[in-house]
Amino acid sequence: MDFLISNAYAQGGGGQGGSIIPTVLMVAVFFVFMYFMIIRPQMKRQKEHKKLLESLDKGSEIVTAGGLAGRIREVGENFLVVEIAQGTEVRVQKSSVTSVVPKGTLDAL
Repeated sequence: MDFLISNAYAQGGGGQGGSIIPTVLMVAVFFVFMYFMIIRPQMKRQKEHKKLLESLDKGSEIVTAGGLAGRIREVGENFLVVEIAQGTEVRVQKSSVTSVVPKGTLDAL
């Protein structure tokens, strides 16, 4: 039966070759890429949003993340009272403010 099935012999030990340096270098380049493309811009946006929240004061016209546009009537520690129509006020979280619009914008709407 040996003539139907050939014998399998182990080949000579040809070692792993290369070193680990290219792999480590590739991982390092990946993390640097991730830092500049994702982490750094996100930190910049957070810093700008924090600056925006600190600049809020009574009378500023704002737009919230939910799309409400109104004028600030009260500024608290975590919440704002926003007038969205004559005599209609709502309480929103400070962090939901996405932008401050120029004064008079709401009157033009």
